[in-house]
Amino acid sequence: MRTILITGPGGSGRTTVAAATALAAAREGTRTLVLSADRTDTLGAVLGVTTGPAPARVAPNLTAWRPDAVAGFRDDLAAFQERAANVLDLLGASRLDAEEVTPLPGAEELTLLRALRDAALAEAHDLLVVDLPPTPQALALLALPEELRRYLRRLLPPERQAARALRPVLGRLAGIPMPSEWLYETAARWDSELGAVEAVLADRDTVVRLVAEPGPAGADAVHSAGLALALHGLRPDSVVANRVLPEGASGWLAGLVAQQRKALEEWQEPYDVRTVAHLGRDPRGMDDLAALAVPGALDVNDTTSTVEWPVADRLADDGVLVWHIPLPGAIRDDLDLIRRGDELVVAASQFRRIVPLPSVLRRCTVEGAALREGELRIRFVPDPDLWPQRP
Repeated sequence: MRTILITGPGGSGRTTVAAATALAAAREGTRTLVLSADRTDTLGAVLGVTTGPAPARVAPNLTAWRPDAVAGFRDDLAAFQERAANVLDLLGASRLDAEEVTPLPGAEELTLLRALRDAALAEAHDLLVVDLPPTPQALALLALPEELRRYLRRLLPPERQAARALRPVLGRLAGIPMPSEWLYETAARWDSELGAVEAVLADRDTVVRLVAEPGPAGADAVHSAGLALALHGLRPDSVVANRVLPEGASGWLAGLVAQQRKALEEWQEPYDVRTVAHLGRDPRGMDDLAALAVPGALDVNDTTSTVEWPVADRLADDGVLVWHIPLPGAIRDDLDLIRRGDELVVAASQFRRIVPLPSVLRRCTVEGAALREGELRIRFVPDPDLWPQRP
């Protein structure tokens, strides 16, 4: 199944473009699901129908789904209380009833990720179009599975032997039984579910599409989004320039047209830019969506948003291994690197990611780094104490 993740700055019309993209694919005969996590039914307002927590067919070959974060959070909490019943009773904890539960921050993001995973695993559709939140929240959402899996591995490592041996002793010291096998089973289930989401996001049939209105604010948003996506090994398959005004406009509109033209020219070199004309009104309903010339599901030059971070072997010539990390738009003064064991903390501007080192680099030390032509090149030197000696 092909997946298109659509995001953009707030007010850019990303929901409209997502709905139009899904409708166009459905009219071509592709079984399509459009997914949104907005609390308000913005997707339904654009489509001209009501969407909700149950997937509903809104047009031939087109299904819309807006999962309910509150219901999902209640179900998760109820299941957790049931599995932890013995410990909660020993602590004298009072259980929460479903009626008094409100979702915590982050529940909507987790609900959308779970729906994304379920839709991919169900294989009931050929195309999944996801209306992501505005760009900053969308980038945090895309990074969430990797970050949560890292936390789980640090807090509850898969190697349980030590924990099993120490549990009786720790239990006597604490005065209550330590969490039993359900804790590790829960962690393993979460890790498996998050891994499934990661697999969907990293799949070569998954692409990220940016929607922005050309202009100074849109240009800043696209630059920031491109850098953040690159830090996570992604790039947009295209930039959809939305609400483009016609050339030749006069009066005060001429200034806006000039602004849009300048932004479009700046985007042309690094991105595959597709323009969507301004209808002169806010699109509402199937007819308006069909009038938008949005790029199709396969109407892009590249087939994937995944970007490789290769390691170049230059041991024979320079005695180093070089890790190439594409970071288009990065500024040298805004970059920071920290080595922590087998992980590398990479910070670019306000964005930050902790990545595991490739196995070959874990036996090396960092010699230096340079930013050249939009690519961060980190040099590693083999550690003689860890590197196999050549005869």
